Amino acid sequence: MTSVHPKVSRYKKSEVVSAHSKTAHSLEVRDKRYLWHPFTQMRDWQAEEILVIEKAKGVYLEDSHGRRYLDGISSLWCNVHGHQVSVIDRAIRDQLKRVAHSTFLGLSNPPAIELAEQLIHRAPAGLTRVFYSDSGSEAVEVAVKMAFQYWQHRGHPKKVKFARLTNAYHGDTLGAVSLGGIDLFHHLFQPLLFDTYAVPSPYRYRWPSGDDPERVKDEALSAMERVLSEHHEELAAFVMETLMQGAAGMIDQPVGYISRARELTKRYNTLLIFDEVATGFGRTGKMFACDHEGVTPDLLAVAKGLSGGYLPLAATLATEEIYEAFLGGYADCKTFFHGHTYTANPLACRAAIASLELFDKNQVLKRLQPKIAFLKKRLRDFYDIPTVGDIRQVGFMVGIELVKDKKTKTPFPLAQKIGIRVIEKAREKGAILRPLGPVIVLMPPLAMKERELSQLLDITYASIAEATIKN
Repeated sequence: MTSVHPKVSRYKKSEVVSAHSKTAHSLEVRDKRYLWHPFTQMRDWQAEEILVIEKAKGVYLEDSHGRRYLDGISSLWCNVHGHQVSVIDRAIRDQLKRVAHSTFLGLSNPPAIELAEQLIHRAPAGLTRVFYSDSGSEAVEVAVKMAFQYWQHRGHPKKVKFARLTNAYHGDTLGAVSLGGIDLFHHLFQPLLFDTYAVPSPYRYRWPSGDDPERVKDEALSAMERVLSEHHEELAAFVMETLMQGAAGMIDQPVGYISRARELTKRYNTLLIFDEVATGFGRTGKMFACDHEGVTPDLLAVAKGLSGGYLPLAATLATEEIYEAFLGGYADCKTFFHGHTYTANPLACRAAIASLELFDKNQVLKRLQPKIAFLKKRLRDFYDIPTVGDIRQVGFMVGIELVKDKKTKTPFPLAQKIGIRVIEKAREKGAILRPLGPVIVLMPPLAMKERELSQLLDITYASIAEATIKN
């Protein structure tokens, strides 16, 4: 006999559905009355039906109407093991019995200590110190300020500039925006920013002299060396996303590119900062993207998947050489004066510890490899769609670039909002995706099973075809 929830047993099914719909409608009305959403044109938001996510389980999200969707973007690239993971849930509850928050300025806490130890054991060799923060943007800001202050302490006062890739995205705080290279996001704020030197991103699909990977790599690295050789006396650091430039539209870097970047920055006495906010914690098939080529940066920024996608937490990992430059007497004022209220929050650190332990217990990286191969194989079929110009994949990070004309690589007009049209179709079919302009992003939780991946790919394929091909 099927049991009925006592709170709804005396109502007819239609009445329950109606009550559910009323609640959902109320939430939508209140959202539109009071909220301002990030990266969202609110005029469009006010005019359209919105999704209010109320629940999540495994790799599925559920909205206020009770409709389920595959989480195709890991809740903005941060969810690792799925939603409602019992081990992480329990770790947070256990920590709540001890302390939810205590300042990290002048005090410490056990979860922060344990997590730092685990991070250093997993990090590229040579990184020895962990500085906590709250977001990816701040982790990059910390790295930039550390690099700047390092050279001041080392007696190189002229080394105050930074180099970065074109199409770069490192966050939305002003220091991170200064390192950015996406005009749509950053151009308006130019008067507020510090100047940087731009190095051409190895955007193979739209490289001026052709899309041969080796040629793109050689020419891009030559351009990098020119910038470093001309400006090394004033450069504090070169900052780059590792293997995949995410917000730029999933621009993948040729094999050997990050290794050469490391060689060049050492040659020209410039620090190397890797931003692995998006690429860290298994997204590329290894714990960190720089592990693919055995490269250790001077500073490494991480966030997103650090806590398994549960709570805001970020960190900047540094070498001992950089750390030691900040040591001195109190009156020397060599202290790194940076920190926020919720730095090293115990709940977030405890969630991160549980997430890292799941990597070991569930052999996440090993089990990921056949799923990466499956994804690669299935993505080849997408080239059959006339509007798919390029597909870029590194591990579980995928960008599908849509074009109006495949032969000429002519993009769709911005006003056509082609990416948005695709994700609207996907929602109708039961999947949450997010576009980067004309690039459709797939970045599912690492825990997603092959059958769920297959369903996600089927939905994405059908949605692209329906939204971009004229009937």
